[in-house]
Amino acid sequence: MRSSNPSQVPQRTLGSTGESVSCIALGGSHIGSDKVSDLEAIRLIQQAVDSGITFLDNSWDYHNGRSESLMGRALADGYRSRAFLMTKFDGRDKASAARQIDESLRRLRVDNVDLLQFHEVIRFDDIDRFFAPGGAVEALREAQESGKTRYVGFTGHKDPHLHLYMLEVADREGFRFDTVQMPLNVLDAHYRSFEQMVLPELNRRGIAPIGMKSLAGGVIVKQGIAPAEDCLRYSLSLPIAALVTGIDGQDKLEQALRAASQPVLPAAERDRLLQSTRDAATRGQFELFKTTSVFDATAKNPDYLGGTTEYEQALAPAS
Repeated sequence: MRSSNPSQVPQRTLGSTGESVSCIALGGSHIGSDKVSDLEAIRLIQQAVDSGITFLDNSWDYHNGRSESLMGRALADGYRSRAFLMTKFDGRDKASAARQIDESLRRLRVDNVDLLQFHEVIRFDDIDRFFAPGGAVEALREAQESGKTRYVGFTGHKDPHLHLYMLEVADREGFRFDTVQMPLNVLDAHYRSFEQMVLPELNRRGIAPIGMKSLAGGVIVKQGIAPAEDCLRYSLSLPIAALVTGIDGQDKLEQALRAASQPVLPAAERDRLLQSTRDAATRGQFELFKTTSVFDATAKNPDYLGGTTEYEQALAPAS
């Protein structure tokens, strides 16, 4: 559905979907931050697409909808047809998930997205609620059947065991995910490792792995653990379909383009980076999204999760 766009950004295959996407995806959270003006955000999104970053990330909850609204404005004038558009929703029950999906489409000014993902699988009960009767999986199925999305996936940043449980329950329920988004960085390899535990399973299944938090929210660079471009290149050297990275200024856009245009990091260089970051990673103290609630939007805003499902009703005391 996208026109050809010669660029310095390599394309990769999105798992078994066969779709071709840019190996770098523009992150929706950073682009909607207060430090970026409306006009600058729109300009950056359009320049990213013009430069070959055609995979666009977003979420219903980013900056109270500002991220999606800005991206919707940027996608005018033919940009939508050149982009692979993804957004995420938080609702755990069918009604709230369906409402959030429709609100996202309105903000993005589209009738459909290419990929919808269930956001923030950070608790085991998120998974049970998702698949319960009346759960969000029903809204996701209906969104796909009605053409509101072509592909479906889920995201999480807390614990690889949660991702594996999500896949286990999906198997039991006869549901297949096309994509899974997770943290992949030079610290993750040493602590609660998505790279070690989840990535091989996704590739075995033909599910497209999407990386994120390659800089651990900027902490890796701020603490002098490793340079930003080394971090980006490390994550891009893994067997993933794409890496979502925050772009909130011209410098970050150019940094992402440089990292994407360079050859894949050789194994010896990856090993060197892992050796040099081992001590910093041992307790997860710099991967705050795993060890604290700092990055947990649904913990800070439990109303995002929506109402009750039959699963929760079964836990209520009998009247």
